[in-house]
Amino acid sequence: QVQLVESGGGLVQPGGSLRLSCAASGSIFRIDAMGWYRQVPGKQREVVAAITSAGTINYVDSVKGRFTISKDNAKNTVYLQMNSLQPEDTAVYYCNVVQYNGRHYEDYWGQGTQVTVSS
Repeated sequence: QVQLVESGGGLVQPGGSLRLSCAASGSIFRIDAMGWYRQVPGKQREVVAAITSAGTINYVDSVKGRFTISKDNAKNTVYLQMNSLQPEDTAVYYCNVVQYNGRHYEDYWGQGTQVTVSS
């Protein structure tokens, strides 16, 4: 089992910044990808940003130029720096990790952290 612990959410004003962190622990064999998703009540969860073990990065169009995903392999931690936050960014943000255990790919999710952008 792999456990993901998220932190960094909170309440900010439009134009503000937050940095989310997600640390993986447990039976880590080989992490292939890490990413951040977000979900608003009544809507489908969407991917915000993802980074592979090779360093390939993808963002949803709405956050390009504002959000930056990064990782620290030694700490098994992924970050999401969020700048110029807008009310539309309000959501619960979930960390996701894809691991290959030698036979299968495994998906793990963090507990979610609330990000609220409001004046």
